Amino acid sequence: MIVLRSLLFVVFQFALTPPYAFLSVLTAPLTPLTRFYVISGWSRILLWVARPLLGIDFQVEGREHLPQTPSVILSKHQSAWETLAFQQIFPPQSQVLKRELLWIPFFGWGLALMSPIAIDRAKGRAALKQIARIGIQRLQQGFWVVIYPEGTRVRVGQQRKYQPGGAWLAAQANVPIVPVAHNAGLLWPKQTFLKRPGTITVRIGPAIFPEGRSAAELTALAEQWIEAQQAELCPCSNN
Repeated sequence: MIVLRSLLFVVFQFALTPPYAFLSVLTAPLTPLTRFYVISGWSRILLWVARPLLGIDFQVEGREHLPQTPSVILSKHQSAWETLAFQQIFPPQSQVLKRELLWIPFFGWGLALMSPIAIDRAKGRAALKQIARIGIQRLQQGFWVVIYPEGTRVRVGQQRKYQPGGAWLAAQANVPIVPVAHNAGLLWPKQTFLKRPGTITVRIGPAIFPEGRSAAELTALAEQWIEAQQAELCPCSNN
């Protein structure tokens, strides 16, 4: 049944994406925030279908920690699920992502119109400067900025080096960092066709304020909180 349900979900996703891509193109004349609300409907539909079809639901802990103003979200990245769910859980956002995603037919069209921060990860420090420069613009436009500090998806129980781009942006823009942990990888694993039923937990931590702290200190504080929560959310991992 898991195989069949996972296959049906993929079929639905492929059927939904082309027509929604054309709808997304029609939003081009609208304001960036309005475009986000319309185009993010694609993710909301997929999450809605995932409940009865895949048996995957989610719960959110710590909503009370969210600041009232646009902030930088630093999150664990385990699967494609959080890239969908964050559009529903958090205020309108600009996600930092690899520019190659914009080249995907249909999917990339809508993504490009959601005001992302598309970077060339091979450019190192130049990419960090791009995150800071465009990120400040996005924050001023009313977007939150979502950054996965490990730079890519990691399997449950694994950890990569946390990069300072998100903390650097928060320090430059003088906005809070919101650390986020979750266990989506247990049900919706990285690069895996099968998706298992269950409830994903997203845990939002207390805001970390940049005043008097370097980017390295901010990154370390976010990493410490996120990884401690990951150990609780994924107790069967190898962490």
